[in-house]
Amino acid sequence: MFDLSCDVAVIGAGTAGLGAARRALREGAKVLLIDDKFAGTMCANVGCMPSKLLIAASKAADHARRGALFGVRVSDVSIDGKAVMQRVRDERDRFAASTRKSFEDFPEGTLIKARARFTAPGELALDDGRTIKAKAIVVATGGTPKIPEAFSGLGDLCFTHETIFELPDLPKSMAVIGAGPIGLELAQAFARLGVKVSLFDDSETLGGVDDPHLQAMIQDTLSEDMMLCLGVTSRAHRNNDQIVVTYEGKGHSASESVDILLVATGRPPQFDGLDLEKAGIACDDKGTPLYDQQTMQCGTAPIFLAGDAAADRPILHEASAEGSIAGRNAATFPKVTPTQRMIPFSMVFSQPVLARIGEEPSNDHIIARASYGDQGRAKVDGEAIGEVQIVADPSDGRLLGAILFCPGAEHMAHLFVAAISAGLTASQMLSHPFYHPTLEEGLKPALREICSRVPSSGDYDRTSAPGG
Repeated sequence: MFDLSCDVAVIGAGTAGLGAARRALREGAKVLLIDDKFAGTMCANVGCMPSKLLIAASKAADHARRGALFGVRVSDVSIDGKAVMQRVRDERDRFAASTRKSFEDFPEGTLIKARARFTAPGELALDDGRTIKAKAIVVATGGTPKIPEAFSGLGDLCFTHETIFELPDLPKSMAVIGAGPIGLELAQAFARLGVKVSLFDDSETLGGVDDPHLQAMIQDTLSEDMMLCLGVTSRAHRNNDQIVVTYEGKGHSASESVDILLVATGRPPQFDGLDLEKAGIACDDKGTPLYDQQTMQCGTAPIFLAGDAAADRPILHEASAEGSIAGRNAATFPKVTPTQRMIPFSMVFSQPVLARIGEEPSNDHIIARASYGDQGRAKVDGEAIGEVQIVADPSDGRLLGAILFCPGAEHMAHLFVAAISAGLTASQMLSHPFYHPTLEEGLKPALREICSRVPSSGDYDRTSAPGG
């Protein structure tokens, strides 16, 4: 006999788990949502929101320093590190409290505060001694930062994104290991707040951008704020109250002493203690369950994966979508309905923002560029930097993808998501108004270039608005 039974058991109450539980409930299923903390989402606690709060502070500092460009002279710009970090925590805690409050919306008896592990397919044991029988199970246990052996043993001077926001004050210097989105964002934010930052990565490129011209632009821009050490292997040891980072690559080696180290080398799925080997599903060589991206189902089993646990698209809107797909299919199992996934869309909140949408550029595409180095509105705002690349189908000019590294990228990227989703061509996009003077207006040269290279593109706007 089992202590509890349900139609759908969801393990993990983060963004994906919440999405799965809510969708399963809407489908009429009896749901148990299992979590050992119910602390709120990763995004609110240690991810999106605290990092953006730190970035907001760094932007304020940068704007103050650049005031003279506009004839606004700000003397003696100083950074109150304690106040910066306190605001990050205060506002973060408000966001986290809001997500925790959402748990109150679940029906009584739905929330189970415990850790779960598989004992057999469709069967779970809780660390409080109870057992659960479920018709289907959604695994949404998220990811967790891992500290590689080369950076172990550093004690309280070593941080991850889950601990860095607890700093009571800004350090004088820091090393950041890993130039993925988390590493890039936090490295630049701390640097613009007056911290001496060195960023290390074994890759020679940033942001997953292969185009040499755009990659050089990204590196040149970010190197104005911090030291970039790319294409290197690194390790660290503690020397009293300092950390010494030793790195080598391209035929040379060097070392640097810093106050703290931030390890941002990724967030592998969190499966510790889950006993997945008893779930009756196949896993890859890293221990991640094999699953169908359109159904989130693991093989033919009544087990579904969602969110960072899926180790595929570690982005909040994707985690929410995956949760919904998994929750619906778990509730209707054995009926499983494939769902068309959203257009790939990611952003790194560097300054300027790096956004990538849709298909990556290739020799099979038209690739058109628009520079923001001399764009009218960007110059007005004192932010004339960067470039946009638009990817289009050479047969008809249909928009397929875009890479933006320019002011306003986080907003203009959404225009491309909508345009690509709607199947618009460059000519059709140009038929819509571009208000003058705006950053969006700067897209027109690239769109016109696409039209000029597609004979069948039809009539399009060939005029150039002033400052566009």
